[in-house]
Amino acid sequence: MKVLKDILYKVSLTSTIGDMDCSVSNIVFDSRKVEPQSAFVAVAGTQVDGHEFISAALEKGATVIVCEKLPEEILEGITYVQVVNSAKALGIIASNFFNNPSEKIKVVAVTGTNGKTTTVTLLHQLFEAMGYSSGLLSTVENKINEQVIPATHTTPDAVSVQALLRRMVDEGCTHCFMEASSHAIVQERIAGLKLAGAVFTNITHDHLDYHGTFDEYIKAKKKLFDELPKDAFALVNGDDRRGSVMLQNCKATPHSFALKSSADFKAKILSNTLEGLELEINSKQIWFRLIGAFNAYNLLSALGVAVLLGEEEEEVLRTLSAIRGAKGRFDRISIGGIIAIVDYAHTPDALDNVLKTINGVRTGNEQLITVVGCGGNRDRTKRPIMAKLAVSESNKVIFTSDNPRFEDPMEILREMQAGVGPSEVRKTLTIEDRREAIKTAVMLSRKGDIILIAGKGHEDYQEIKGVKYHFDDAEVVTEILEQFTTN
Repeated sequence: MKVLKDILYKVSLTSTIGDMDCSVSNIVFDSRKVEPQSAFVAVAGTQVDGHEFISAALEKGATVIVCEKLPEEILEGITYVQVVNSAKALGIIASNFFNNPSEKIKVVAVTGTNGKTTTVTLLHQLFEAMGYSSGLLSTVENKINEQVIPATHTTPDAVSVQALLRRMVDEGCTHCFMEASSHAIVQERIAGLKLAGAVFTNITHDHLDYHGTFDEYIKAKKKLFDELPKDAFALVNGDDRRGSVMLQNCKATPHSFALKSSADFKAKILSNTLEGLELEINSKQIWFRLIGAFNAYNLLSALGVAVLLGEEEEEVLRTLSAIRGAKGRFDRISIGGIIAIVDYAHTPDALDNVLKTINGVRTGNEQLITVVGCGGNRDRTKRPIMAKLAVSESNKVIFTSDNPRFEDPMEILREMQAGVGPSEVRKTLTIEDRREAIKTAVMLSRKGDIILIAGKGHEDYQEIKGVKYHFDDAEVVTEILEQFTTN
């Protein structure tokens, strides 16, 4: 139990009605989860407005209502707290309720279109390998040390973030590395957090279905840096021209990493193969298990964060060289002389990076067969762009279903096909069933060929009309390759 007035510390209030010394058992923004003596925070979301569920919350036993608009009927015995911004208030209240855990652990947030998951995973593995207890909040999974807590969003809701950080602190974690998606930043899911630093990886075409315009998408990322405290660091990709935009009006200490321009943390690619990367960093030549120029950026950002958190560069590089990275990010499977690569690439830039990485290490004698789709109920404008990229960089392309969600899979595929020119149609097949598409790619391949399966990476499901069916690209291609190469 917490006293209401204590958990409202730092919240911008408009007015209050009722007993500010009342006890609060928990913080809830979903009326279905209300228990007796809950504080219900009415948040106006993208789909529903929490203010419409105030009556439902009261019926289930809420004794405190936090809202932007007071209800018409004010009930006796209920405390009403009117705030300027309910979403932001939720994060601050949750932080206070859990005794401000981010003040007791070094939290670093990573934002950008691509590279977030790999960067935070590298950092978590790095700090664990160097003897620290650390936490991870990512698209793939949330972890407290090595204990896995399944992830449902890139960034959990504000209450879950604070609850997870509290558990991390209680279990001795000294660091937490988290992804900060543009949705989460705009929706104030990281409000109330004290960050030790933030990282900007890059920004490219994505999430315009939510943000509306590219400028709004940039502003969403920038908001993270605008709100950093003075004692934090801001580490940005110096090769991305929006990196300097992130630092405008930022109070934190600025730093950069880059491959092409001058930066605080700079590397040169010496070799790039399907076995790994060799980089030159500060006159040191180091081999890493990760593949591709995009991973050189991820490794540099992880190095930068570790050094800015006070670690010795030499030890960091030595430890990083042994780390494998995140599941579903350029996962390499080799069976019977055929190489399959499973990658989460679901944006034009990510797909382009992966294709160029593969083509950069090919001998030219082997085929590159790409299996790719686009998710439903998401940014439709990228569909023809991704199809065009796949066709231009591959010998053969099979368009297939990704997570169609509530859209017709064939309509998504038709929108992808619109990006293919008349002269390139012969290089493509369209197979709606994802398993059949992967099987066909294997049947079309021969020894030495490379199959790229893009779009889902770590996901072990396919979402169709609100139902998630088990489907793991790596699992499926491994099974098919084993059958194909042993027959």
